[in-house]
Amino acid sequence: MTQKKDLRRFVGVMVCLAVLLVVFFFLTLLTGSVKVPFAEIFDRENAIVADIRFPRALLSMIIGGALSVSGFLLQTYFKNPIAGPFVLGISSGAKMVVAILLFMSVYFSFQITSLGMIAAAFIGSMLVIFFLVIIARHIDGMGALLIAGIMTGYICNAVCDVIVTFFSDNDVVNLHNWTKGSFSGADISSVRVSFIIVMVCFVLVLCLSKPIEAIMLSESYAFTMGVNVKRLRFLIIIVSGVLSATAAAFAGPVSFVGVAVPFLSTKLLKNTKPLFVIPVCFILGAFVCLVCDLIARTVFAPTELNISTVTAIIGAPVVIFMMITNRKR
Repeated sequence: MTQKKDLRRFVGVMVCLAVLLVVFFFLTLLTGSVKVPFAEIFDRENAIVADIRFPRALLSMIIGGALSVSGFLLQTYFKNPIAGPFVLGISSGAKMVVAILLFMSVYFSFQITSLGMIAAAFIGSMLVIFFLVIIARHIDGMGALLIAGIMTGYICNAVCDVIVTFFSDNDVVNLHNWTKGSFSGADISSVRVSFIIVMVCFVLVLCLSKPIEAIMLSESYAFTMGVNVKRLRFLIIIVSGVLSATAAAFAGPVSFVGVAVPFLSTKLLKNTKPLFVIPVCFILGAFVCLVCDLIARTVFAPTELNISTVTAIIGAPVVIFMMITNRKR
């Protein structure tokens, strides 16, 4: 009976989120500094929709889903509800290595491909993740891990600031916008590459949902159920790193989505089963990023806010509330 109730709730949440996602997707295509009539949305010759708003909306949804699932995996690995790509400094690590690559491309005059950006971001993400894994073995409590992540983020951001001083004015503007988080550079090519990578990771995580559920109970229980705990933890770290790297490569650091969305997903479902939480995480993360990007580019149009500014305003209170409720328990 409980399983049927959980399934009905899951289907209901997914349907509601899907409807909201479709509504706001079309609203994103229509709204901006230049209003577009609904009839022109499907006109491929309309450059504003076809070349700017359409790929931007798709990329924001893909990155939102990627960050949310990555946050869920990191929270599972560290057994810490406030673990996330941005909070733990993982996004900053990815940003640092990509900034170094961008500097080298300008200095040595070579082109960077999308896969090159993702590879650089992945290296940065994994460097920070492995550092935090080592730190987590020597400290207790979520507060200490949070501080370690924040300090790591500060170090990576400082390196980025040093790099910026050596860029020309035009390059500084582009790099500065990217380091603050933005979907403004989205195109169909970046959408295609990010979609393939994120979908492969998403399907893999869904396939791992049963072992993840076992390890969430305890590692000893997972071991008795025949789960290879070391291999599973390794896969969790790699997949979360790839998702974080993809987000950082195409949008820069986006704050608090990876922490707030998994928390909100479990609250909506009133369930912690990964098989239910992971899909809701993805679609809710897509919705949150889509709405935040819409706010970022329209609220003060034609001036555009950084996406992290909006996600911080919305996500930070959720994280504070989450910490208070966990404290009361």
